[in-house]
Amino acid sequence: MKKRIFIALIAALSFTACTNTSSVAPQQVYQAPTDAKMAKFKPVMTEVALSTRNDPNYNKMTIKPADKEWFQLLMYRLWDRQITRTQFVTEGVSRYPGHTYEYNFIANGFQKRS
Repeated sequence: MKKRIFIALIAALSFTACTNTSSVAPQQVYQAPTDAKMAKFKPVMTEVALSTRNDPNYNKMTIKPADKEWFQLLMYRLWDRQITRTQFVTEGVSRYPGHTYEYNFIANGFQKRS
């Protein structure tokens, strides 16, 4: 009887040794835009930007000069399908809260042109 309990205890303990207790999420690495891809991306970005003028509900976002490159790369990653539209909106709203509609509008614009 003691032998069976001992074997069951060893088996139970061996299962816990195989689990990973680390909760570190893998960090996403994005590809930098190539010149060829940027040449294709920029006209689409311009079309999306111009389409915002036709929507009365769209409130122009005042992007800080230091964030302009971040915003362009964020749009590029969406266009290049490196991130999802949900990731695009979430990252954008985390930096510029209160512009959920605008980020969704931009995401829709890229989706229509892809």
